[in-house]
Formats: sequence, structure tokens, C-alpha cells
Amino acid sequence: MSEIRKANFEGVFFLTFTVVGWIDVFTRERYCDILVQNLSFCQQHKNIDIFALGLAEMPNHMHILVRRNEGLLSDWIRDYKSYTAKQIVESIASNQQESRKEWMMYMFKYFANASKQNKEFIFWQKTNHPTEIFSASVMQQKVDYIHNNPLRSGIVTNAAYYKYSSLNQDNGITVLHI
Repeated sequence: MSEIRKANFEGVFFLTFTVVGWIDVFTRERYCDILVQNLSFCQQHKNIDIFALGLAEMPNHMHILVRRNEGLLSDWIRDYKSYTAKQIVESIASNQQESRKEWMMYMFKYFANASKQNKEFIFWQKTNHPTEIFSASVMQQKVDYIHNNPLRSGIVTNAAYYKYSSLNQDNGITVLHI
């Protein structure tokens, strides 16, 4: 996150949030829904604008084009990742249907062993690979990249059909158009 602290805080950023160990968590709808619900909350209460979103097109990370209108983007990232990590890990731990529960919980604790900040578990990798969007053409390139991921992965044949894409208007996320 140190890259964002030095950046233009009023800009739009392309971010990638990746699960530690590239663990395929987002193969279950209930975990994806936690991310979407929290993004919707952040739009309403944390003054963020979302320009594009793609999650679970790759089952271990999400991409977002976001701008924070008030406060530091790095603060929002920290809070969003912390809150969603706790909710998802609790959901995994309490999910009787989760066949990978013991393995995933072991892995989240394993990655926490190398951290001074997180003693119990780590869900998200520390880095977000922030890229500031500095032109309309770069913005369009990132939007296209996000929206075409489900097509490249073979999940859908039309990007607008993908539930966890900002192209889908039925997922509860309000997207600003470029």
C-alpha cells in the first residue's frame, strides 16, 4: 500500500486483491456475495466510486477500478480487506457444506505465521498492485481487461451474463460509466 500513499488520492486506481497462497475461495457464491455486499456498503457510506469490477472470474482474486472521494484510498483498502477477510473466514469456518474448510483454515493460519501484524490468520495478500489511471485509453483498457476475464476463463459466453461483473446490473453494485 505504500505506492498508494504517495499517489494522487483523487485519482482512479486499478487494484487487485488476491487471496494468500492463491487459494480458490471464490468458487462459492456465499463468499463472493460477502465482497459484493461490502462494496455496496462502501459505496453508500465510505464515499467510493466503482468504475469496473470483476471478482471470481478467477477464483482467488478480484479486480476493481475505484476512486475514493473523501479520505485516503489506502484507509479504505485496509478497512475493506480487514472486514471482508474476517467475514469470509468466519463464513468458511461455519459452513457445514465446505469440503475444504480444514485445509483453508490451516492455510490462512500458516500464512499468518510469517506476519507480525496478523497472528490468527491472513486472508488477503498484502499487496494490491495499484495502478493509477492516467488517461481515458488506459481506463478503457483496464475496464476491457476486467470485463473480458470471465470470457477468457470460459465461465460465460457473454461478459454481461457474469454475475460478479460490473457489466451485470443485477448484482447490487452501482457502476459509474466512463
